[in-house]
Amino acid sequence: MALVYSTDGGRTCPVCRQAQADCRCKAQAQSAVLGNGQVRVRRETAGRKGKGVTVILGLPLTLDELTGVAKQLKAACGSGGTVKDGTVEIQGDHLDKVMQWLQKAGYSPKRAGG
Repeated sequence: MALVYSTDGGRTCPVCRQAQADCRCKAQAQSAVLGNGQVRVRRETAGRKGKGVTVILGLPLTLDELTGVAKQLKAACGSGGTVKDGTVEIQGDHLDKVMQWLQKAGYSPKRAGG
């Protein structure tokens, strides 16, 4: 059973069991590299009611850096998007634009899927 509250320090983190003010889990998670370095770009429609998104996987960046790259990609494509589970999702079919942008940024992306 996880400790949720302690009278000594107040609320505690369920992972590291430190007081939330002293928790290091979030700092470690933000500084961790999410991708494996094999950059893949694919188009997905599954689970989106037929609406397509361009998904970028494997960027070797931290969460903050990934958010910055997503912002730049959204501006380059002129559409919305988000960062989910270490991947960047750009709304619409922007496969060619994303591939060109990533090559200019110094990555070697590959197309994934059919």
